[in-house]
Amino acid sequence: MKFCHVESCEEKDLPVELQDDIDDKPKKEAPKDKYLKENQVLGCKEDYNKELDLVNKSISEKQHEELQKWSEHDEAQDSFCVLDDHQEKAEYVDLLLNPERFTGYQGRSANRIWQTIYKENCFKSPKVSKEQSSYKQLMKTKVLDETCLEERVFYRMVSGLHASINVHLAANFLQSEKDSPLGMVSKNGLWGPNLKEFVARFSPETTYGEGEKWLRNLYFAYLVELRAIAKVAPYLRNEEFFTGIEKSDKEVRLAVNDILNVIEAFPSHFDESIMFNGVNINLKNEFREKFLNISRIMDCVGCDKCRLWGKLQTQGMGTALKILFSGKFEHNTLENNIYVTDHPIRDDFKMRRSEIVALFNAFGRLSSSIYYLELFRNQLR
Repeated sequence: MKFCHVESCEEKDLPVELQDDIDDKPKKEAPKDKYLKENQVLGCKEDYNKELDLVNKSISEKQHEELQKWSEHDEAQDSFCVLDDHQEKAEYVDLLLNPERFTGYQGRSANRIWQTIYKENCFKSPKVSKEQSSYKQLMKTKVLDETCLEERVFYRMVSGLHASINVHLAANFLQSEKDSPLGMVSKNGLWGPNLKEFVARFSPETTYGEGEKWLRNLYFAYLVELRAIAKVAPYLRNEEFFTGIEKSDKEVRLAVNDILNVIEAFPSHFDESIMFNGVNINLKNEFREKFLNISRIMDCVGCDKCRLWGKLQTQGMGTALKILFSGKFEHNTLENNIYVTDHPIRDDFKMRRSEIVALFNAFGRLSSSIYYLELFRNQLR
């Protein structure tokens, strides 16, 4: 399928910050960076006394590697998705050159991905029979109403992500491989909304009456990610978003600040404080493990472009869950089985560049889905 191909960035097109992973701009050192070999060199020598300095500061190459592994392991305990941005064969991609759209990837291979996501990550609730334990059966039989809050949130997040992706595919459907008035075949093709495809994916007749619920879950996922961005806003305001292009960096900081102001002003945010309290507090780790598994399953998508956007949106949603539930964004005290926040930010909370990129792009995808949804509804009226 030629439309599954992903166009990677050449090194010369990358921002200065990302070329060869060199960052000459000084910035606040993250806790995980203090064990890097290059950061073991003394930065200043005003207070250095050779006679008094009797501590052996030498650390072998092997010890450096082990310390780095410890740091990465500790950081991974907070993550709700697999962060593979440091893999040896990883490539940078310009998302504007690789828009999310229907590439022709469908059928058994695509269906198997979602079936695996739903079946492997079903909570084993004592209220749910084995026959009802697949996601689709839970939705059809209304057994989901009998599960606990945390389980319902998990399923609605996954369902919302699935619905959002389906809306995008219907909104950016291949109309023709000829994109010019002369009718010449192009590698880009002509893309646009396909109402028939939207109806097939969400109408009551083709979804056993579940399509409307899936679309409501899309709105729910949007609210959860909206809340995560509002919660992490103080952290994001301190980010420099440095790429080496001064004008562009300034524009990004202003744009981020503007959207944070709008999001913080929203009056009806999702309330994460009611989750994982009392007897359900042990569910948090299971919740995290199941979402980690979903991010691994996304690696099995057979279409490169579909895998790119599936992993990006999964990582964005996982980042939102990390912000809301890792427990490292604020100091909490447990009062009457409810966590009470007494500080807005903890020093040990940190986000990778890839997490910030994924968070904003995933939220953008959900926002676009809602926009496209209104367009389709207007066409159906």
